Amino acid sequence: MAAGRRGRRPLAAFALHAGLVPALFDAEGRSRLDDRLEIVLDAPISSFDEVPPELLAELEVLVTGWGSPAIGAAELDAMPRLRAVFHAAGSVKGHLGPEVWERGILVTTAAAANAHPVAEYTLAMILLAGKGVLPLVVQERDFDHDPGLVDHDPDIGNYRRTVGIIGASTIGRRVIGLLAAFDFEVLLYDPLLDDADPVTLQSTRVELDELLSRSSIVSIHAPLLPSTVGMIGRAELARMPDSAVLLNTARGPIVDSAALEAELRSGRLRAILDVTDPDPLEAGASLRSAPGLVLTPHVAGALGNEVRRLGESVLQEVERFAVGAPAAYPVLREHLSAMA
Repeated sequence: MAAGRRGRRPLAAFALHAGLVPALFDAEGRSRLDDRLEIVLDAPISSFDEVPPELLAELEVLVTGWGSPAIGAAELDAMPRLRAVFHAAGSVKGHLGPEVWERGILVTTAAAANAHPVAEYTLAMILLAGKGVLPLVVQERDFDHDPGLVDHDPDIGNYRRTVGIIGASTIGRRVIGLLAAFDFEVLLYDPLLDDADPVTLQSTRVELDELLSRSSIVSIHAPLLPSTVGMIGRAELARMPDSAVLLNTARGPIVDSAALEAELRSGRLRAILDVTDPDPLEAGASLRSAPGLVLTPHVAGALGNEVRRLGESVLQEVERFAVGAPAAYPVLREHLSAMA
């Protein structure tokens, strides 16, 4: 039953970083949320041990996000009325235990909303990398512009460039959709992809070795799983053409950092990394000084006004829940094995 007990709004609380609530919901958004949920705590929950047991026992809904405390069997025992967890971010594996699904609690994610800025970052970097802009930004700090170096380089430009996408994830699919507006050949590798999947209408499905050997820009959008740790290692990097660019906005451990650094220092490959292993890199990490590397501090996901899009995703899920409609982006138990 979606409506609160005896027709009341469901009793709810935030469980995330304290400063995140105003970033997620402006005044209009908070009003919409309050129309559907009765938020019973002024401050978000940072530890369930700090909440009076009698209050936990009445909670029916949690809005979680970055900084959410873990929710496992003990927490669920303390919240026997909990019926829904609306997550204002992407993956839920970091804070929700399997007991949540075992007890039939609805879980939703804002991963689709967070895919927008990551895909936009990826598109921007692909275009800049193909145009040869990124190394020129560094060069222009120390050298006068030499138009001859740019005008006569046949490798610069995005016309009919081949881009390889690793992973038909939510983000990977959105990147492929954005690339459709340009003159790229898009290759896609995903071992779990069905042949009839519509994403193949905008890309050519190939095996990983072929994608790496044919693509001048390779963008990683696979989840971090035991099977994907180190999937881009020394042998895989060696298959990439000279001057190719590796772009990673997914998870750092998917790429063998030492193998990548060796390729960068040889001058054969370039890389754009928004994620690293570890993340962030230590201040003195040798990878930081590798030539041909553009390093950004995990900024591809929602930041600034983009966070409001995550809040809108939660609001729409809450509004569906309130009228008994199915969730738009539920997280099912079977999704977990392939989730980042």
